[in-house]
Formats: sequence, structure tokens, C-alpha cells
Amino acid sequence: MAIRVARFAAGRRSALRSLMSAVLAVMTTVALPGAASGPVASAMDALAGRAAAADLHVMSLNLRYAGPGLPNSWPQRRPVMRNLLTTEQPDLIGTQEGLNDQLRDLEDDLGDRYDYVGTGRLGGHRGEFMAVFYNKERLTRQAYGHFWLSDTPQAPGSETWGGWSVRMVTWAQFQDRKTGKRFYAVNTHLDNASERARRMSADLIRARLQAMDPPLPTILTGDFNTPAQPGGYVYDVLVTQAGLRDTWPMAARRGRLYGTFHGYSPLAPDGPRIDWVLTTPGITASAALINAYHRDSQYPSDHLPVQVRLRLP
Repeated sequence: MAIRVARFAAGRRSALRSLMSAVLAVMTTVALPGAASGPVASAMDALAGRAAAADLHVMSLNLRYAGPGLPNSWPQRRPVMRNLLTTEQPDLIGTQEGLNDQLRDLEDDLGDRYDYVGTGRLGGHRGEFMAVFYNKERLTRQAYGHFWLSDTPQAPGSETWGGWSVRMVTWAQFQDRKTGKRFYAVNTHLDNASERARRMSADLIRARLQAMDPPLPTILTGDFNTPAQPGGYVYDVLVTQAGLRDTWPMAARRGRLYGTFHGYSPLAPDGPRIDWVLTTPGITASAALINAYHRDSQYPSDHLPVQVRLRLP
């Protein structure tokens, strides 16, 4: 009996030590911002402080389509992506490259507060989506639609400009439940290989934005596959000529600049921004950042998310 009691007591002490170790590990994770295990506070809040009621947190994120190939498979990346999104909690997320099952995973990970609108670029559930996720508690979707970047923009799966693949736009009209203001969210992904296709796409997007009815403040998110700088055709068509504003240079506060496509290679400080958030005049940006979050060596995507804090006019 004494032996059994001694073993029982030793077992309890061992279990207690294990429990205390687990608690300390959790406390250490929470107490160390920026630790390898993941962020403990929104990077946007760390940059610009807590948001005011009228501030709108917008993210543009190329998800990198879900694939099983190692390294950087979707099963490896999904928990890191989940931690990024549930920590940042954007009101609006313009995504690129998401596949149908991948978007369902994100919908599960984000929880009941979020919904999304989108369609596959080949029509229906086929191909990559330009899905727009939104916080239903903040935003009410009033209308939405899609068009394809081709000479036949209403034809699903159409591609007529010699691009590497089919490209498209998803848009939605929202009303902000906090302010009552309405706006458009427009999301796209331009061709990665054909300069002609990118140019034609920019011209079509410009024309479509100008024809939006009713005219409302507009937020354009996307992977434009070309640097955001004057002198580039796409940038000049949308910013210089169409009058959209690039939120990065206009933001009152900015995080560190990185090239937004890293391809799972070392980050490039001051590298090219090929992922942008543009707005119509009157929308102000109080903060912008390129979020370099990763867990251990795993990034959520081969692109870095671009985040901005906006105020509608």
C-alpha cells in the first residue's frame, strides 16, 4: 500500500509539473509580442493605435492557391493564415487566387462574423476566385457582380488579350453599419506574363469604375503584377489618369516597406509593391502596412498582405 501511495503522489507531482509547464508556455507566448509562435496583437493597432468607430480596416491578400506540394502546402500554411486573419480582423479582405475548397476553409477559420462573395474565374466553382471577404457585423452587402478582363467581359472564363490565364474582377456594394455610408469594394488580379493583357485590363477597369451606378466612394484591391510607381502603364492609367489614390504614399503612418511578392525567399526591404490598395478621392488613409508575419519559417502565402486603415468621406 505504501508503495502505491508513493507512486500516486509522484504521479500527481509529475502531472502538476506538466500542467505548470504548459501554463508557463502559454504565458510566455502571450507575453512576448512578435514571438515565433505568432502575433498577439494586431499589427495595424501596433502601428496606429486602436481604430476609431468610423475607421475601416482593409486588406489585400494574394492567398496563393491551395496546393499539396511541399514545402508551403496549404495544410502547412492554413494555420498560419488563420492566425494572421483572426489577429488582424480586417473589415474587408480582397483576396486573389483562392480556390473553392480553400475559401471554405477560410470561411470556417474566420467564423460566423464573416462572409464572402466571389465566383471562379472559369465560371461557377471552377478556377481561382477574386473573393471579397467582409465582416457582416460591420458591413451589409447590397449588391455584387463580376466581369472578366477580356473583350467579352460578361462571358465567364473569357480571355482575348494573350494573357497567361483568365483574369477577372469581383465587386460588391456595401453599407457601413456604423456610419451608414455606402461604398464599392473592387478586387482583381492582373496577368503575370503579358504586359498587353495588363494594359488592356487597366483600361477596362478604369472604364468600369467610371461607369459604376450610383457613383460611390470606391476601394480597389488587387495583385497588379507590376510595381506601383509613376511611369508604369497600369499605375498611370489608374492613378495618374483615372484619379485613384495610392494609399501607401498618402497614409499618415506607414510600416516598413517590403516587396509584396517574396515567393518564400528572404524578404526584400524597399522592394516593389505589386499588391496595391487604391481609392477614389475623398477617402483618407491614416495608416498602411505590409505585414511580414510568419510563424517559425512558414509564411501564410507567397505574397505579403497589404493593410490600410481608411475613412470614407
